[in-house]
Amino acid sequence: MTTTGKVSAAAKKQMKSAARLYAVQALFQMEASGQTVEGVTREFETHRFGAVYDEEGEFAEGDVDHFRAVVDHAVNHQARIDQMTDRALVAKWPIARIDPVLRALFRAAGAELIEMPTPPKVAITEYVDVAKAFFPHGKEPKFVNAVLDHMAHEVHPDL
Repeated sequence: MTTTGKVSAAAKKQMKSAARLYAVQALFQMEASGQTVEGVTREFETHRFGAVYDEEGEFAEGDVDHFRAVVDHAVNHQARIDQMTDRALVAKWPIARIDPVLRALFRAAGAELIEMPTPPKVAITEYVDVAKAFFPHGKEPKFVNAVLDHMAHEVHPDL
């Protein structure tokens, strides 16, 4: 925060990036535990956003509104997003067979691509960065880039 109480553009970008990471984690947690969207969003907003832990350090402050929008759209449009993801994957790897973290990532990214004003290139770049956070030494970020590029062209054919 600046002394005037306004958040800088760089801080807003960082908060949206954190919200995207939290959204992927929340979607993964919902699938793994069967939690409701209300329960998981409440947990993340209460215990993760900007929380400080002795052993783990500090969690970044996230843009709560962006987090809620991504999670809500991902849940409400999951069937459409999953079908779009399936079309972007090779035939032998339907969405049900891919890593659950990647499935959550594709759902979050798909929510932004189909329901939010985020420019497709920004969404792709941001979620590739999320993939790098989860898979720092793997090929997953390149895979995510290819799948999201296909999905973005399906939603925005004029790209």
